[in-house]
Amino acid sequence: MIDRSVPRRVLPAPEPRGVATLPAALPVRPRTGRLLVLATVFVCAACGLVYELELLALGSYLIGDSVTQASVVLSVMVFAMGVGSLLAKRLRRRPAFGFAAIEAGLALLGGLSAMALYASFAWLGESRPALVAFSFAIGVLIGAEIPLLMVLIQRIRRQDAGGAVADLFAADYVGALVGGLAFPFLLLPLLGQLTGAMVTGTVNAVVGAGLVLWLFRRDLSRRSRWLLIATHLTVLAVLACATVLADDFERVARRAVYGGEVRVARQTGVQELVLTGPATGSPRSLDLFLDGRLRVSGYDEYRYHEALVHPAMTGPHARVLVLGGGDGLAAREVLRYRDVASVTVVDLDPGVVRLARTDPMLSALNGRAYDDPRLGVVTQDAFHWLRGPAAHDRFDVIVSDLPDPGITPSTKLYSQEFYGLAARALRPGGRLAVHAGPLTGRPRTYWTVEATLRAAGLRTAPYSAGGRLSGFAAGPDRTPGTSDAPPQDWGFVLAGRDRVPELRVDRDTPWPCSLSTQSLQDAARDAERTRVAGLPPSTLPHPRYS
Repeated sequence: MIDRSVPRRVLPAPEPRGVATLPAALPVRPRTGRLLVLATVFVCAACGLVYELELLALGSYLIGDSVTQASVVLSVMVFAMGVGSLLAKRLRRRPAFGFAAIEAGLALLGGLSAMALYASFAWLGESRPALVAFSFAIGVLIGAEIPLLMVLIQRIRRQDAGGAVADLFAADYVGALVGGLAFPFLLLPLLGQLTGAMVTGTVNAVVGAGLVLWLFRRDLSRRSRWLLIATHLTVLAVLACATVLADDFERVARRAVYGGEVRVARQTGVQELVLTGPATGSPRSLDLFLDGRLRVSGYDEYRYHEALVHPAMTGPHARVLVLGGGDGLAAREVLRYRDVASVTVVDLDPGVVRLARTDPMLSALNGRAYDDPRLGVVTQDAFHWLRGPAAHDRFDVIVSDLPDPGITPSTKLYSQEFYGLAARALRPGGRLAVHAGPLTGRPRTYWTVEATLRAAGLRTAPYSAGGRLSGFAAGPDRTPGTSDAPPQDWGFVLAGRDRVPELRVDRDTPWPCSLSTQSLQDAARDAERTRVAGLPPSTLPHPRYS
């Protein structure tokens, strides 16, 4: 019979064998030591999130399709954190040494991850395997931090597991918030991707080593202490050398990516902008890259911009709106018409507009369009601008000169909602010209754009253009493509608000022009042969581009 009058003594659960259970001999009071551990958790969490955001940003920039790269990085890293947590069980016998070693590896891998990914992209042409490998390795090390810190904080002062976990996770989450805000608002604009990652790694190494080598130094043998000191000094030396050489590395890697004549390279806050070609000579030798993708080639850009602009200018065109096109090249074609009263260019990146105004070669290529008093510029997101009151001033022609719809940040600018706003900004009888991506290269994407325009209530006339195609004659002072130049593949859709617009070029279309009415009609027939029927429109909640 059990005697319930005598209270039973509740004994603590035994610790797993091999785990250090004795209180740590600290150089400070337990309360102070506990705060130092939580401060270390805070800093390590901030550094870990910076590494994660660095991988996300570089993956989107180097590979494209930010949704896919974010999914890959996040899923691989979260899985790896689980693996790291399990592997950390093997280090619980020596938690201080294990934590310091993990921080050294994390500082080295995280600090050099951006440089390694960029090097892989520049010299191997492929950075996806490196992205996955770094996501996994960094995730394993991040996942191993919390279990070891849990053991260390329990050695300072025993408390119930729930309270210890709550304290650690609170510090971890707040640190992640600080790291997440520091990356876009401090590290990226002030230091850039490469140097920002290495500075983060330096902070990570210093804090991790400082906690163990000072607060828990009595837990370390003499050999372990010197091994950790040598390891962290080596990591700091490597990161310092890489930081000093970062600018030279960027220049060499950029030449490997863009060729030897990189004349302008800057991060505008919106994107990386690179201009290649000589400072003097023919503007046809100029190439403009935005986030690593060729946006303008002086070699044959006129074919693209004339095919985009001139069919839409057939009819009333006193007031014209250009969405995108901060390089001024679409505006150049519009301003050839003397009866154009005003042109409004809406571009998100003021850096592109500034370069188009000031660079001698680019301004020569765009015919110094920004010096024309008829041209006005708005640096704003095109979607938000169309929703505002300024767009209520109706336009005769809208030219959508935007990146390919397959690039995720541009997806909303190819949505049914966006085209509905554009249709609202058109005058009766107005026309909308849309760059819809490569027709033969990605026909499903092209015809999704066309289906989306129709879903927005517009009448469409699909057509295409390209370099070295029959029926496209070169204008004066414009040499046709050489036989070794790759053919271009540009798909366009001309849309009307009230009726299907006619694809033609008027006799008074300003010369030079690479188009003719016959070539446009032939291009429309060729485009129709590739039609993919039955495609649903792309909307904001359900984007259809890939």
